[in-house]
Amino acid sequence: MSKPQTKTQKRIDNTIGFALTDACEQFLETIPGFAWLTHQANYSDFPASLLITCVFDTGDSQQQAGANGDTRDMQKLIQAKLLKIGVKIKAPKQQIIFDTEKTQ
Repeated sequence: MSKPQTKTQKRIDNTIGFALTDACEQFLETIPGFAWLTHQANYSDFPASLLITCVFDTGDSQQQAGANGDTRDMQKLIQAKLLKIGVKIKAPKQQIIFDTEKTQ
């Protein structure tokens, strides 16, 4: 994925960062085992290339979040935060992914 090059791309990237920071803070308060999230994009193919990775501290906490429906709720909240800033992702299941810092 490429880094934002133009002022417009940098502005979009920063705006996405602020929206995702807000979502991240909510997840830290409400989702057990959630650790952090990050995003990347190829701005020549934006927003289709936007990829958001939500990271859990362990595989067990990630599995538990999936079983509880938390990951689905996380996808919905991220979509809502992005839509609020004018970014619509068409394939949320492919563009919002879940990972772990370590496996048990």
